[in-house]
Amino acid sequence: MDQDKALQKLVPAVERAAEILDLVSSSKRFLTVSELSRETNLPKSTVHGLCGTLVQLGLLVRRSDQTFVVGPHVLRWSNGFDRQTDVATEFALLCDEISIPEHTTASLSVPEEMDMVFIAARQAAAGNRFAARPGMRFPAVFVASGKAVLSLSPDFEIRRSVAGKFPAPLTDKSIGGVDELLKELKEARVEGVFYDIGQCVEGVTNVSYPVMNAVNAPLAAVMLSAPSELVEGNALQNVSSVVVSLANRLSHRMGADVQV
Repeated sequence: MDQDKALQKLVPAVERAAEILDLVSSSKRFLTVSELSRETNLPKSTVHGLCGTLVQLGLLVRRSDQTFVVGPHVLRWSNGFDRQTDVATEFALLCDEISIPEHTTASLSVPEEMDMVFIAARQAAAGNRFAARPGMRFPAVFVASGKAVLSLSPDFEIRRSVAGKFPAPLTDKSIGGVDELLKELKEARVEGVFYDIGQCVEGVTNVSYPVMNAVNAPLAAVMLSAPSELVEGNALQNVSSVVVSLANRLSHRMGADVQV
């Protein structure tokens, strides 16, 4: 079934109600029926009826000035989504759908204090020095997945988090302090992909990108790992492209507002 046929099967009233909820939830100010009518190009009487129904269902709340805010019933759906969506399961499903580059290990890790804890992995068939296992952890300041998550925090918060307790290096390539970390993050934010080359395991390059949740906050990070000599030049660009695609698709499944 193509997209046009799928769109023809939408129920108009439901589609219009969803559009109103999207507008109310994303607006930086409170909207009236007249403003919603202009935004949706729907008759004012139609919008009035839809808003009234949404208020009765607890999906909108009408304020005293006759504007609207999102209602408490939406939280039930949000909580249900959180309960029913397993990021590790979705990661495994996506690994079946996406072609993972040869000799790379795909992994998923979540932040815990100043560590990244691995919760799922798809191992390369052969030729990789990085064996990701659930429960394994690395300091966030060294591993690419940790840098991906840390990059979403302001520098002053990162500096405060590691003040006086920067971890001991894992290899001779591990960064030596918070100033070096912040310099790496500044450069990586511009590039958009996060790396560590031999900082956790000698001879292993890790490439990572953050996974966001339904409120666009960092939930986890996807990482691809491979022998450093196999991911240089165009090969590194390919791995970077795959990790961004995998992370964004996983973020989308977690309810984040991202392009896939």
